[in-house]
Amino acid sequence: MNAIGQTVAPPPAATEAAPAPPAWRMTAVALILGLAALLAVFAEEAAAAVRVWNTSTAYNHCWLIAPIAAWLAWQRRHRLAAIAPAPQPLLALLAIPPALAWLVAERLGIMEGRQLTAWALIQVFVLAVIGWRAALAMAVPLAYTLFLVPFGGFAVPYLQLITAHVIDLGLDLWNISHYVDGLLIDTPAGRFHVAEACAGLRFAIAALAFGALYAATMFRSPGRRLVVMALAVVVPIVANGIRALGIVVAAEYLGSAEAAAADHVIYGWGFFSAVILLLILAGLPFREDRPEKPGEGWWRRLARGQGARPVRPALLAGAAGLGLALAAAGPAAAAGLQADGAAAPEEPAPRLALPPGCTEHACGAFAVSARVLVFPQAATWNEVAGARRGLAREHDEDLTFGVPIPGGGAWRVRQQAEAGRLVATAAWLDRRAVGDGLRSRAEQALNSLVGGRGRPVVAMLELRGHPVTAGRGTFEALLAAQGEGLAAQAASLSRP
Repeated sequence: MNAIGQTVAPPPAATEAAPAPPAWRMTAVALILGLAALLAVFAEEAAAAVRVWNTSTAYNHCWLIAPIAAWLAWQRRHRLAAIAPAPQPLLALLAIPPALAWLVAERLGIMEGRQLTAWALIQVFVLAVIGWRAALAMAVPLAYTLFLVPFGGFAVPYLQLITAHVIDLGLDLWNISHYVDGLLIDTPAGRFHVAEACAGLRFAIAALAFGALYAATMFRSPGRRLVVMALAVVVPIVANGIRALGIVVAAEYLGSAEAAAADHVIYGWGFFSAVILLLILAGLPFREDRPEKPGEGWWRRLARGQGARPVRPALLAGAAGLGLALAAAGPAAAAGLQADGAAAPEEPAPRLALPPGCTEHACGAFAVSARVLVFPQAATWNEVAGARRGLAREHDEDLTFGVPIPGGGAWRVRQQAEAGRLVATAAWLDRRAVGDGLRSRAEQALNSLVGGRGRPVVAMLELRGHPVTAGRGTFEALLAAQGEGLAAQAASLSRP
């Protein structure tokens, strides 16, 4: 029984074991210096990512990923108060598979693969330096940095086909007469083209990043988080198809395809925002966002027996040094292989075959120009594909179609109405017209290592004038004639 007026101390609450501050200070210094070194090693991958963030509307949100990941880490900072850093050099050996994968991606010329493997190497470095317990406690913010990589571009053609299929099904249900030819849809109101911008990648990638954040902050159970992520993938794809269908249906009531498609991207973002809001509201009744209390949480079990053990400088240096060495091994090997392919591509004078009514510089009222680039045998396909994109000045709202090349392959044609430009590009390797797929990349990777399979060649043919749609027939005739001209020249230059 307590005396009246006496202050009684409450029972001791579960407190978090705080590691010795010097341990985390020393580890933080090693992390910062190591990450700065890795950023220098993978500067090309980082610069390519930033360019995509700036130029592609599908990845503008990537500028928010680092601040969000930092906020997620700050929300979990109390976990590290109970877990001492435990550098483990053996964990750095996990960098061997992604280092080899990075070298394969570099030889194949797949920048997205290089960026993903560079991200994996950074994760291994952090894991080796701070130890698996601390890394597991910070798993969510570390994993969220994956969205810094602008991945998913490979899915655009498939998303375009899905969108066209949804429109086709919807018009059947709406009983609107139409004809579908690949990505072109003809209705009484006009013609629609499912362009790259209409594929829904910008919505899908943004929804996936948001879904991951929503799952990480509002839910704890793995099952509910997986459901949220699955919905973040499926719902935007379906919603984008419905959005595109709505534009085509609206054209029937407005009587004009152009009027219905005006500002469709802006309207699309409004529709997308409404869909995301509905998903948020649907998930709120099932949320599990109760704040963690001191002494609870699965991560507490990781700290048992940890105490405030000091960090051994030798282990820290070994983990950081081995992680950096393995991460840099791929770029070092690639630098040696790339030495012979560092020369700029040759640019011989293009040889055009001219149909009636065309000269080397004009076809009627339209200006004509052409270029040919011949790459060193040791070049990677990333350089070839990059040059091809640069010559075409690709934009995701271009109308795209193919024109067959005699003997196989096709010109990739882009109609850029605002610029008054029709531009066709194609690539050749070992006398064959090839695309940017895995087969041609693998062949050139082997060619860059052992030689003997020719040199990559890119050709570009351009028609300029207004209105550019009036020159499409002329341009197709000009391209068809190049079986004896530009296409033949490129095939000849690509021989071993």
